[in-house]
Amino acid sequence: MSVPEVIPIRHEPDYRTSTIGRCRGGQFFASVTATLPEDWSDGDWQSRKRWYSVLHRFDEAGRHLDSRIQFTGTTADGERKAVDAAGLLLAEWLDALPDRQYQDIAIAPFEVRFEEALFGLVVEEDEDGEPGEEGEEEGEGRGVWVELYPDGLGFTAPWDGCYDT
Repeated sequence: MSVPEVIPIRHEPDYRTSTIGRCRGGQFFASVTATLPEDWSDGDWQSRKRWYSVLHRFDEAGRHLDSRIQFTGTTADGERKAVDAAGLLLAEWLDALPDRQYQDIAIAPFEVRFEEALFGLVVEEDEDGEPGEEGEEEGEGRGVWVELYPDGLGFTAPWDGCYDT
């Protein structure tokens, strides 16, 4: 099954997609999220886990316009402090969006790299029907899906705006 040109994403108040919607000139997806380096393997995850405020903007058709991403601290610096700082900054950015309305959106896949981390809505595909999740049998993989990085939201057919985490 192929991936649609734009991926519907449902607005869910008080959950992972609570800060998505439309504003004058287009659509937006905003979040507080964290990354670990792709090559991370040592035991010091607290100093490597980096927290960010993220605001992606799209035109009316769902094409990516720009991304605003700002680092707010590491877990080692105090996770609550970093998350709270990211939330305050994100609230400022959202308040500045003209005619902001929280609601469902539909956006095209895109990729942005910031501080060596991947941010975006990326098309993924299992190789040869290999298992996509722990516990799946051979041939029961997800096939083709779209993953929001680094938030870890996966979107699949029937492309109804619902996601897996």
